[in-house]
Amino acid sequence: MNSELALSETTPGFVALVGAGPGHPGLLTLRGQECLQDCEVVLYDGLSNVEMLVHAPQAVHQCVGKHGQSRIWKQDEIIAEMIRHAKAGKRVVRLKGGDPAVFARTSEEVNALKAERVPFEIVPGITAALAAGSYAGIPITHRGIASAVALVTGHEEPGKAKSDLDWPALARFPGTLVIYMGVTTAKQWTDALITSGKDPETPCAILRRCSLQDQQKIQCRLDEVAGHLTPASKFRPPVITIVGEVTGLAESMDWFSRRPLSGKSILVTRPKDQADQLARPLEELGASVVVQPAIEIAAPDDWSDVDAAIEQLESFDSLVFTSRNGVRFFFDRLLEVGRDMRCLGGLKIAVVGDATASVLKSYHLRADWIPETFDADALLEMLQQAQRPLKSTLIVRTQRGRDVIADGLRATGASVREVITYENRDVAEMDPATRARLNEHPLDWITLTSPATARNVHRWLGDSIGETKVAVISPLTAETVRELGWRVDAIAKSATMHSLTQAILDAETT
Repeated sequence: MNSELALSETTPGFVALVGAGPGHPGLLTLRGQECLQDCEVVLYDGLSNVEMLVHAPQAVHQCVGKHGQSRIWKQDEIIAEMIRHAKAGKRVVRLKGGDPAVFARTSEEVNALKAERVPFEIVPGITAALAAGSYAGIPITHRGIASAVALVTGHEEPGKAKSDLDWPALARFPGTLVIYMGVTTAKQWTDALITSGKDPETPCAILRRCSLQDQQKIQCRLDEVAGHLTPASKFRPPVITIVGEVTGLAESMDWFSRRPLSGKSILVTRPKDQADQLARPLEELGASVVVQPAIEIAAPDDWSDVDAAIEQLESFDSLVFTSRNGVRFFFDRLLEVGRDMRCLGGLKIAVVGDATASVLKSYHLRADWIPETFDADALLEMLQQAQRPLKSTLIVRTQRGRDVIADGLRATGASVREVITYENRDVAEMDPATRARLNEHPLDWITLTSPATARNVHRWLGDSIGETKVAVISPLTAETVRELGWRVDAIAKSATMHSLTQAILDAETT
């Protein structure tokens, strides 16, 4: 017998049925994150936020169905795929929207795993009904209004001869009803409740994409629900409907839609691995953020100049960094070629701002010079005023940008050497999915963090931005934007993501 086959037959893999929660990637449980970090295959459904896959970079990611983006897998196909991987000895995460135990067909998957003797674990997730209390201001129980709650499917298994739901009992239920999967059947279940005696004026709340930045909420009467869930309304799944007096608390308990940037759509154009530094604070203020990098950061094709400079570090009296990326690429290369921080000797180190100094600290080094204004002109002025004139300076930079510091130091008689430790490369085209999203939902703001970024985004969008506002990181970027013919609506007071976020916030609240 083939040894690999024998191993897979006697040593099955493992399956974790993990609840992905209502949508926001931060609502994944710690145990769910651990399972993702430890797995080899992720089978995720259309209600699982794909941002959670960042926890499983080592795994194969396989979508088992998302409306409009891939074919919808049948349940028996999903089960067969899950067992196939497990039988091959793989650790599998079956990532399911919400909680695996709430309308998720988990029992079918568990029965199949047990039949094949595949070990498994069920990891709870936050279901939409519970998330509604926090994100829509609707507590599904309330000591003075509703002491019970019923979770009800609005879409029973097709082909049933008779419904298992007792609509007269549900109409009399002394508490809150939460209807799952009830969009296409809204007319049937609302009529069933009303016919069974439920007051047609019962207050309801329809929630779409609960916990996500584009969460939507409609408050209405029970007899109006079906009219809000027609195909023409575009109020499409994922949707839950809450039926009961507790929905009247949504206004007083709402915090989500009252954040200062709620309803604002903002384009973040930073490189992919740096976008979160701007995207996250904007999202926390309520913005719906679209991340579309305009430039990508890459190592130089040829390290010879950098390597030569590293070998000659003892010949310099100062080292200048004009960006965080320069710090990372330079010191990573220094370590890669077999040297360490001792080779810096008595060099003085200058950085363009606090953010660059922070990265420097991660290498256990402190900057000697940090200008109060975070730009090249301010740093040059500080270096020119140093107590001891600089004689030999190494400047670490990208291939694009101004030569302010180098030219200014040379003018004082200093010997200056520049090395390129990373490159800013234009992203040729906007992602088609991003462009489609922008066509459907116009932007309120575009953020630009360098002249190169500004030029590339302008190449993509041109005059099509209309009334979209533009926020920039610095006066230099603002100058480029104006030269391109766009208006500048907000300028960061310092070249940091915090300051850029604050500039947008100030513009929106004044």
